[in-house]
Amino acid sequence: MSVSRLAYPLNVALQKFAQQTACNNNIVRRRMAGVTFRSGAVKPKPSEMPFGLLAIFCAVIPGLFVGATISKNVANFLEENDLFVPADDDDDED
Repeated sequence: MSVSRLAYPLNVALQKFAQQTACNNNIVRRRMAGVTFRSGAVKPKPSEMPFGLLAIFCAVIPGLFVGATISKNVANFLEENDLFVPADDDDDED
């Protein structure tokens, strides 16, 4: 119940603030670019990045290798320092 009582005054205050800022000419409103110009003409198709799929693979594959290497090194460090040693009984669960 208390949340609904607080929500209404906050909503009214936000609406008043929005109206005051809309009246102020110094604030620029951002609009989405959209698909058409104001005249109604359809905008041209945006340019596509060539080799986009190759760029994704060039970013993802090294990231996977680096992450796997870091996790392997951390697991070896934990096992060497006896911070985490997997029990032999965990492997026999069939």
